[in-house]
Amino acid sequence: MLDLYYRHQGLQGNPPVVLLHGLFGSLENLGSVAKALAEEFSVYSVDLRNHGRSPHHDMMNYELMAGDIIRLLDTLSLAKVMIVGHSMGGKVAMEVALRAPDRVSGVVVADIAPVRYSPHHQQVFAGLQALTLSSITSRAQADRDLSVYVDESAVRSFLLKNLVKTSASGFQWRMNLSAIAKHYEHIMAGQSSDSSYEKPVLFIKGGASDYIQPRHQEAILSLFPSAGVKVVQNAGHWLHAEKPTIFNRLVSQFLNSILLTA
Repeated sequence: MLDLYYRHQGLQGNPPVVLLHGLFGSLENLGSVAKALAEEFSVYSVDLRNHGRSPHHDMMNYELMAGDIIRLLDTLSLAKVMIVGHSMGGKVAMEVALRAPDRVSGVVVADIAPVRYSPHHQQVFAGLQALTLSSITSRAQADRDLSVYVDESAVRSFLLKNLVKTSASGFQWRMNLSAIAKHYEHIMAGQSSDSSYEKPVLFIKGGASDYIQPRHQEAILSLFPSAGVKVVQNAGHWLHAEKPTIFNRLVSQFLNSILLTA
């Protein structure tokens, strides 16, 4: 297991909440969520393995990523936490809850289901792997080169947050692109368990996103029988960034409801 990079916001004595980002992301992606929750909770924003400032490792799957989070809880002496995860981070959150239910009092899963998804990042990988980092002289040049593969400027901007200037000439990836590409099939995998997680789980779906579909209901309820679903209308997969006020309110209300019934 790896020692993950994290940042803390809020008062230490408040109920602890762990935030987990998605694929190609970092803890900064949930920065507005962390800031909002820090008014009531003790918030730990985490970089998952091979992402952000956390260590790189050649192996990557949900069992290992969940183990990293449990190790972090042990390091921080957090007996029990609530977890909020977006996309891949939502799958990690679900994995932690299934593997260590005594350590998790509730989960918020943002726009992902515990199912296997078909590969759909091929153009992203092609574009990232096509960049010759040693010859890139500016982010603008990297953006132009990446635009051949990725049309959406917002997606390119998100991806290029992983590009960091080296002390010498050129750039390098902060994420471990080779390991992420190598284990992409594992990242697309769903969750499974011999036992279900009985505590509260809230799935928040972007109304314009197709990541959570009616056909996923059986898989969700088989693993999380107490799960509920909220829909943020006119929001896509990045619902926490597109509709932050609504998203943050839903998360805060749900987390507080867990505390009231604890």
